Amino acid sequence: MASETVQHHRGWTVTFAGLGINLALGVLYTWSLFKAAIEKEFGWKGAQLNDPYALCCLVFAFTMILAGRCQDKMGPRLTASLGGVLVGLGLLLVSTTNHYGTWLLGFGVLVGVGIGFGYASATPPALKWFPPAKTGLIAGLVVAGFGLAPVYLAPTSDYLLRNFGILKSMMIFGGAFTVIVCGLAQWLVNPTAEQIGGIKAQAARLANSVPIVDCTPGQILRQPGFWLLWVIYFIGAGAGLMVISSVSGMAKKTMGDQAFIAVAVMAIGNAGGRIVAGVLSDRIGRRWTLMLVLLVQAALMFMAIPVTAATDGAKFIIVLLATFIGFNYGANLALFPSFTKDLWGLKNFGMNYGVLFTAWGVGGFALSRLQAMLFAASKDSAGHGNYASSFITAGVLLLVGGALTLGIRTKAAAKV
Repeated sequence: MASETVQHHRGWTVTFAGLGINLALGVLYTWSLFKAAIEKEFGWKGAQLNDPYALCCLVFAFTMILAGRCQDKMGPRLTASLGGVLVGLGLLLVSTTNHYGTWLLGFGVLVGVGIGFGYASATPPALKWFPPAKTGLIAGLVVAGFGLAPVYLAPTSDYLLRNFGILKSMMIFGGAFTVIVCGLAQWLVNPTAEQIGGIKAQAARLANSVPIVDCTPGQILRQPGFWLLWVIYFIGAGAGLMVISSVSGMAKKTMGDQAFIAVAVMAIGNAGGRIVAGVLSDRIGRRWTLMLVLLVQAALMFMAIPVTAATDGAKFIIVLLATFIGFNYGANLALFPSFTKDLWGLKNFGMNYGVLFTAWGVGGFALSRLQAMLFAASKDSAGHGNYASSFITAGVLLLVGGALTLGIRTKAAAKV
């Protein structure tokens, strides 16, 4: 009993260390604030403003495959530390110049790779400390840090950008995130073989516990169910990232200089969605939770059309809408790691989830770039654009994604 208590405490320590790492790595979600400062200080126009962000999403996602492999083989501590160093180097590099190509390299590539290594190391060790019945809860808590980051980063970024400008702000963030991520990485440890045996014994005492077969990446790529999940993830994540990358600009019409508040409040919804969806999926199953999330998100996209078009609407409406969109987007980031563990086991979890996570990156890259193109195409002679076509596109895709969830075969393991 005493050993189980110590094991339980260690599991929570690892969980909250992973959450803390993701709190730092969530700088990606404040891009809409950086974008406004870049446009003002650098004079970039059109799709250029979204390119470093879109590339970062893509690089982050594909790095997860390599990072997952490193995490599985070398452990989370070293992998996360490497991620912290790379994020810091990328931000320090972009703090030296306004050159477009350097920002693609620094923010798009180095920061993207660094986030991939850090993010890939946070969830697997935490899940290994707990029985299957808590998979959704633990995954939701760890990834909640990534979504919650803008709660403090949005006002911090707003302050730094107003007082120091974009370049010095990147330098400050670069130094801070290196120290934070590398420091917290030292708390990421996997359970020993003996401790894993204890966790399995504890899980075996649960009535709903079922054995799970460990699969390799090569095996899951041959499963039609994997590609169905990939397409749904592409839709759910990409539609959410379309909004997140531009929420500050959408809110400026009604909120002016206080638009950063919408970014921060969306982050609360983003983080809350990860935890709530994780817990709900432990109770009613992953598939039904995912279907509910996608269909509600589709409805929100259509509701957003008149709200974002208004110039004199109540501020709380845009904030409320941002919160719910963030909530439903965040749910995806808890559900798909849980699907990965349920269906394909923990032995190769890092790399398996890395392969599935490419859907997040491709969705973020493709749909956020599509959103920028649609917005540019909607501009009138006075240079004013609207987001109607972006929301319609996202809403239709989400309805398709919701229908596709009916084809997911979760087996018994996906509900424990």
